[in-house]
Amino acid sequence: MKLKFFTVVLTVGLMSQSAAFGQDFVQSGTAPTLPQREGKEIYNAICSGCHMPDGVGAVGAAAYPPLAKSDFVGSKEATAQWVIKGYKAMPPLGDVMDDEQIAAVVNYVRTNLGNAYDDEELTAAEVADIRTW
Repeated sequence: MKLKFFTVVLTVGLMSQSAAFGQDFVQSGTAPTLPQREGKEIYNAICSGCHMPDGVGAVGAAAYPPLAKSDFVGSKEATAQWVIKGYKAMPPLGDVMDDEQIAAVVNYVRTNLGNAYDDEELTAAEVADIRTW
């Protein structure tokens, strides 16, 4: 009986801990947005979990498209809209990132990971406009 009780308590404890870790991945503390401010930091905190640190994507429980050397991120406006509102299985992240953070991560992806889009960088003002689409 004691072993069964211990097993239940341990299982519930581990389950509650994993839920807290999942929440901390997206949002730390009580801040309304992610604490990271630089594109690479944001990418590493949010995007790399699915798209991988080097941007090559992954296939497993789901398919995560590559962002490295990708035409998929060719349009800064479309990429920003996908980050804000989600795209297919990708969740919307507009509620956990402000306009400057979205611009930073979109610009990072479009100029790193083997991408070299040389048009003008996305601005926070453009992101604010894209949110209204």
